[in-house]
Amino acid sequence: MATVQFHTLLLVSAILRVVLIVYGEWQDTHMEVRYTDIDYMVFSDAASLMASGKSPFQRSTYRYSPLLAFLLVPNSILHRSWGKFIFSAADLLVGLFIRAILKLRGVPENLSMISVMTWLFNPFTFTIGTRGNCEPIVCALILWVFICLMNGRVFQAAFWYGLVVHFRIYPIIYALPILLILDPHVFRPGQKPSLQRWDHQQESPQSSFKTRLAYLLWPWLIVKSAFTRDRILFSLISGAIFFLFTGIFYQLYGWDFLHESLLYHLTRTDPRHNFSIYFYHIYLQYEHKISVLEKLISFLPQLIVQLVLILSFAQDLPFCCFVQTVAFVAFNKVMTAQYFVWFFCLLPLSLAWSNMKLKWKGLSCIALWVGGQLHWLWWGYMLEFKGRNVFLQLWVAGIIFLFANTYVLVSLINHHRFSPVFTRLEKTFKGAKKLK
Repeated sequence: MATVQFHTLLLVSAILRVVLIVYGEWQDTHMEVRYTDIDYMVFSDAASLMASGKSPFQRSTYRYSPLLAFLLVPNSILHRSWGKFIFSAADLLVGLFIRAILKLRGVPENLSMISVMTWLFNPFTFTIGTRGNCEPIVCALILWVFICLMNGRVFQAAFWYGLVVHFRIYPIIYALPILLILDPHVFRPGQKPSLQRWDHQQESPQSSFKTRLAYLLWPWLIVKSAFTRDRILFSLISGAIFFLFTGIFYQLYGWDFLHESLLYHLTRTDPRHNFSIYFYHIYLQYEHKISVLEKLISFLPQLIVQLVLILSFAQDLPFCCFVQTVAFVAFNKVMTAQYFVWFFCLLPLSLAWSNMKLKWKGLSCIALWVGGQLHWLWWGYMLEFKGRNVFLQLWVAGIIFLFANTYVLVSLINHHRFSPVFTRLEKTFKGAKKLK
């Protein structure tokens, strides 16, 4: 019965997305405000250039892997909505992978279904793919890496991880937690790793943090187990795949590919208004070269927060990646609405381990996050459509939105029950407790 319910849920989600794609075609034709994302037009133009044997980077503002343009070549052959169907199919695949991960971890069916629904019927996520945004493909690949790891397929996980980092550079932030969970007492040759099953009475975050801290700071253990077979294998394979695709496309498209697809995202400074608290400073200083010191100062908060979160939650990989992504987006020099889907796909993987009640704590977090975003959008509307000089107000709205993101992040951490994905097969060092 549960399987039938899930299939029905998936079917309804698919129909919803098809309807939105068809409606989007109508709105683009008959209304002034287009439904289709402007980035989709960029993707389509780049794909058309590739289909005619030219470089996709001849299309200005195309700053993605050529693989994306290749996927959308049928846009100019079959129908311009081809890419939207591909992205929406990836969107549905994310829902399928969420259920698969929760099932592997032993989450009860009712909780699993609720978690899946938070992705499939989230207004933000189901409009992303239907408007022509490619992020669902990235989300699906990341979740597939998790599934491969949970099934002990390190080689496959490394391959897909190298590919997804090439496709979209930001998943590089998950490299360290993935390497940390490749524990030699979990991943053994010829054996499938033992998964820790869901339990509503798992240990508290405070006590588990002490265990994790003792484990991570044990000097001899770190030196002894840092370079294990699986960690070396994962690093070499994922790195080889990344550099293989990078090398192939560099040979085909030269410096344009390297700069637009990779280097641009590492040094990006966007003077246009966005959610980031750094946008106003970048706007004021855009005519002048931003110093290395200023770039370093803006990067340090991200680095510090990332390291703290990784050391605290690495063994609980889905939750670790979720809080990493929320923090990464919140403290980034550029923050746009499409970035939010990066952590929306990871949120359902942690809901079953949350003690937060929807009433009233959950609702307050949702209201604060949405309210902070709407407040910023109001000033953005006044600037972009009314032409008013409200840059300062927009910057203050960005600070308020950063506070909202931080409050929600801290609330989620405080109400999360730490749950390692894997069970260690034996004691790691004298005096340390075996994880159960």
